[in-house]
Amino acid sequence: MDFAPTSAQRKAASTKIVIAGGFGVGKTTLVGSVSEIVPLRTEALVTNESDGVDDLSAVPAKSTTTVAMDFGRLTLAEDLVLYLFGTPGQRRFWFMWDDLCRGAIGAIVIVDTNRLDESFAPLDYFESKGIPFIVAVNQFDDTQVFELSDIAGALALRAEVPLIRIDARDRESSKRALVRVTEYALECLTRSQPARVN
Repeated sequence: MDFAPTSAQRKAASTKIVIAGGFGVGKTTLVGSVSEIVPLRTEALVTNESDGVDDLSAVPAKSTTTVAMDFGRLTLAEDLVLYLFGTPGQRRFWFMWDDLCRGAIGAIVIVDTNRLDESFAPLDYFESKGIPFIVAVNQFDDTQVFELSDIAGALALRAEVPLIRIDARDRESSKRALVRVTEYALECLTRSQPARVN
């Protein structure tokens, strides 16, 4: 007799993934491109209040900023649902990161090769918290393409940290990044489990 649960009997597992990175790297775009629900966005207009506080010179066309989080959902399989939490990129909102990351199994750190220096703080954050993360190089239209090995060296990434290219505007590309971070989080969990003795 087969006692395996049918797909209707299996309970869906839900898990939390954080999308992080510097200001204007594509976090809101990624959540919006892949979410199967209308994403919750907490964007506000960039105003003169930002002068002297936020460096907007690298993204002069950006007119809005995330002030709390982006939220979306993606069903990867009938028994696996991902809840996506995009962090605010501006430093003055980073105090919210601890709450947003609580309970996350993994994170995607999006980087812009034109502004790699803005990637170090998010990378350090996830390293210090012990949250598995992958690095996703967002390929903007005007971005110079570098070898992934050169980017990994510039970011001083550990060899085991996955580094991929994405286009945050493209649903399939964003979905591949979410699949990869889920796989990597599972790999990290498996490595941390003690070996079973029969």
